[in-house]
Amino acid sequence: MTQDERLEKYADLVVRVGANVQHGQDVVLTYQIEHALVARAVARAAYQAGARRVHILPADLHIRKAAIEFGPEEELGVTPGYLLEWAKTWRDTKPAIIQLTGNPDPGLFAGLDPKLVGKAEPKDLREVYLPLVTERLVNWVIVPAPNEGWARTVLGEPDVERLWQAVATAMRLNEDDPVRAWQDHAAALRARANALNAHGFDAIRFRGPGTDLVVGLLAASRWMCATFETTSGIEHLPNIPTEEVFTTPDWRRTSGVVRSTYPLIVPGVFARVDGLEVRFEDGKIVDVRAEGDGAEVIRGQLDSDPQARYLGEIALVDGSSRIRQTGLVFHDTLFDENASCHIAYGSGLPMAVEGVDGAGVEELLAAGVNVSGTHTDFMIGGGEVEVDGIAADGSETPVIRDDAWVLEASY
Repeated sequence: MTQDERLEKYADLVVRVGANVQHGQDVVLTYQIEHALVARAVARAAYQAGARRVHILPADLHIRKAAIEFGPEEELGVTPGYLLEWAKTWRDTKPAIIQLTGNPDPGLFAGLDPKLVGKAEPKDLREVYLPLVTERLVNWVIVPAPNEGWARTVLGEPDVERLWQAVATAMRLNEDDPVRAWQDHAAALRARANALNAHGFDAIRFRGPGTDLVVGLLAASRWMCATFETTSGIEHLPNIPTEEVFTTPDWRRTSGVVRSTYPLIVPGVFARVDGLEVRFEDGKIVDVRAEGDGAEVIRGQLDSDPQARYLGEIALVDGSSRIRQTGLVFHDTLFDENASCHIAYGSGLPMAVEGVDGAGVEELLAAGVNVSGTHTDFMIGGGEVEVDGIAADGSETPVIRDDAWVLEASY
């Protein structure tokens, strides 16, 4: 397969299976300027799939750096009003949203004030967009775009071709029929979700070096995976690649300590945080530790709104993950969260809770579903971490042991 053929196959998978762009639908495509080659291929595939118009939202992290260094602090992270007003129309127009990821310059913000770096993330735009996702109003996908900077971070050299090969493995592009491969993979993940739902666990426990964490679930929590469906019936795969089964926990019922097992690249801020350790009491993050100034970066996110310190997601992944099997740490949350079990502080996922469709903020919080302008995943699983399901009577059932899924699957 030539590089051009691979890129065409990639773009087709992103558009037709990931976002599942509909004929006559608008597409919003967000990317860094270093992703331009991939963005062009995706836009072309979107038009071939029948898109009415592809709206592009390119970004340049160097310009954000300049704003942090020399611009007025009160303007950091402020999205132009016309863009916010346009984004608010998405609730009615319901475009397909495609986001390319893969940090082209991970060390760009090194040495800058972490508080200002955190403030520079456009949270106002995220606050408009995130409810469209959690309420299942739009079909969307986040996918990787290999580039020299990302390759240098992952491989120690700007070998974009080698990174593409790893990405192709994770995305199953090297299969004869990638679409069928994803259908089979989704079925296997559904079996895991079905098994968890059949047990009806009251909580999930993680135990390992530096970790003893109990995450309480809601009676209405339902484990999900891979394929989402909008309220209008459009099936899509929000993350490619994906290896997780996940649900929304009760934001009031997490306790214990947890240590990250992978570096965390903070979304929007692009700051790397190593050695993250977090302690929960009554659902709330009450202590944060990390190497260097990482804890300050995390605290900046946690202080962004009153509910940011509570959990919104819990996800389980074992060692069969294609991403884990590459042997690489991708330094990109899209990939690394699918190499390991993870939790996310911030906004919950109402689609994973029965009976809350259409609920407002206060109703969601009362039902135990967190609502926040933040949603940050960090990885807590691996070969040394055991995962158990806890029943309402306190009995525990092994789910993951020695990095292998041991809970009986249910098709």
